[in-house]
Amino acid sequence: MFTTIGSFIVVLGAVVFVHELGHFLAAKWMGARVEVFSVGFPPKLFGFQRGETEYRLGWVPLGGYVKIAGMIDESFDESTITGEPDEFNSKSTPAKMFIISAGVIMNFILGFIMFSAVSLVDGEREIDPSATVGGVSAEYPAQAAGMEVGDRIINIDGVTIQSWEELTGAVHSRPGDTLVVSWLHGSDTLSSRIVTHIETVPDLDEGGQKEIGLLGISPNVNVTPVNFPQAIVAGGKMTASTISLSLESLGKLITREESIKAVAGPVAIMHFSGETARAGFITFIGFIGFISVSIGLLNIMPFPILDGGHLVYILIEAIIRKPIPTRVKLILQQVGIALILLLVIVVTYNDITRLL
Repeated sequence: MFTTIGSFIVVLGAVVFVHELGHFLAAKWMGARVEVFSVGFPPKLFGFQRGETEYRLGWVPLGGYVKIAGMIDESFDESTITGEPDEFNSKSTPAKMFIISAGVIMNFILGFIMFSAVSLVDGEREIDPSATVGGVSAEYPAQAAGMEVGDRIINIDGVTIQSWEELTGAVHSRPGDTLVVSWLHGSDTLSSRIVTHIETVPDLDEGGQKEIGLLGISPNVNVTPVNFPQAIVAGGKMTASTISLSLESLGKLITREESIKAVAGPVAIMHFSGETARAGFITFIGFIGFISVSIGLLNIMPFPILDGGHLVYILIEAIIRKPIPTRVKLILQQVGIALILLLVIVVTYNDITRLL
């Protein structure tokens, strides 16, 4: 439990700090005055004043914020808008857009750095598409049957197996069933009747949970050592792949091809933080990279209270050449907050029921 909670704080703290640091640095660069830099939400745990900015640490570690002078944020305090040149509203449209999007940019940069570090240390990994055994789990059916690393499965219940995809398709669909499995061990062909292990996993298509069959083996992974430039390229590919997969999942949620039950919330992130921390440092920083990119992408969505929503406000104001009425923003923000809270409640409930 200590590892799980501690790793969750590290993951969320790193992602939130980098995100807010992006807003802070961009505001400073554009000449906007930053009044508050906070990691965590109120109530305030402690803080200190340095120059024009108060730096805070909040009790609620599920986010953070940067309060910029002259910007109507979630507090909707208009009293700070005086028209001074160092206020947010006094800046040009490109400057405002840069300040708002800088948090997301920093999340992507953090993900890219983490993925590049993983590639540099671990090399470039590619799963062998053949049905070659790369690992055998203790106390699972495959080990009891005598399978070893390097063996290659060639037949299940009389059906020829030529790829890992065919293997998982034949095994996952048969939880608790007896399979006649044949495999190559060196030059010898071995065969055994194996009862698959029953495992309960999240159902990403229908939501909820489902049972699958397992032999207790993992695929062979080909590892190619990489130098620094190659690690940078690999980090870029992994970042782009994470963005692509996240957008694909979002599209499936919108078209209802995927259930909301498949969405991970704070409880699931805490659980996986602990799991990856126990798996090793490299796995853990890879997870930080994944969460950073995913949260960055979520923040850029054009939804009230998110950075993407503020970008929409800025673009509309640039087009109509006047500020959107504060009352309109207030209503949109309140609706957005209510929907976000509802989503958090739903995904947290799903996390708890899925993990128990």
